[in-house]
Amino acid sequence: MDALTRVLDLAQVQGTLDLRCQLAGGFSLDHVDAEPGEAPFHLVLGGSAAMELPGHTVVMEPGDLLILPRGTRHRVHDLRGRDVTTTMSLDHVGPFSIKRNTDGEPELDLLCGRFTFAPDAGRLLFGALPEVLHVRLGGEHGIDALSGIVAMFRNEVARMEPGALAVVTSLTQALFVFALRAQLRDGIMPPSLLGLMVDPRLSRALLAMLREPERDWTVAALAEQAAMSRATFARHFEARGDLAPHEVLTLLRMHLAADLLRRGGLTAGAVADRVGYRSESAFGKAFTRVMGSTPARFRREGRASD
Repeated sequence: MDALTRVLDLAQVQGTLDLRCQLAGGFSLDHVDAEPGEAPFHLVLGGSAAMELPGHTVVMEPGDLLILPRGTRHRVHDLRGRDVTTTMSLDHVGPFSIKRNTDGEPELDLLCGRFTFAPDAGRLLFGALPEVLHVRLGGEHGIDALSGIVAMFRNEVARMEPGALAVVTSLTQALFVFALRAQLRDGIMPPSLLGLMVDPRLSRALLAMLREPERDWTVAALAEQAAMSRATFARHFEARGDLAPHEVLTLLRMHLAADLLRRGGLTAGAVADRVGYRSESAFGKAFTRVMGSTPARFRREGRASD
């Protein structure tokens, strides 16, 4: 398992498709701020529209995937800004609802959904992402697989065969990974945990921490994983990650511990041991500092949420 896959697992990222919109003429769809642990997304199957956010507007074109990691409120409207004169209808027939304002050919065919994630672990992924993660899937060089996924989306929602919802939900998960890859590949990722994944050598050190959090990792040992000298590793790691190696190790240990606490079955002492703490008291202090809650309270709140 690679580092990104493990972090996605820790963050419990899941895709959900909520709605298909088929619109024409003048239209406007308002989206309020999302709940904690939710990142809305829109996939343009056909047509064009504008997404208006506080302070700026993004043009949406066929094949575009737009993810809002911070759940920012936004409005999707037609490009010409025409008066909204038609009413919307909601069709609940089929595996998911379809909102439309026309019985004719739509000028916009849009899939709307959301990625849900554990809010505490979601910071590992979403904190470094822009307000809008905008990936053009239709014509971007080098990501033919994305075009194939969009084609499968179009085919599944058009045919509505048995199991269509299960297929598009799985495809949504894949789209999220491809969107993150595109962001990483563009080289515009600010210093962050995701930024460490850009460098193949640093990501090996990150994966080593995730695989063996109980190990007494030193900078020298991590540098060896990355096949770098100690000084070079420390310098590059902090530049890419905005944190020193020992700070990232603590961060990962606490999120791994949170995952174990959510799953249940282990005492706090056993969890502490799994992530490299021989003292339950020291573990409790570190967990509270990083997660903002004691291990016991975190477990209770997780059970209440479930």
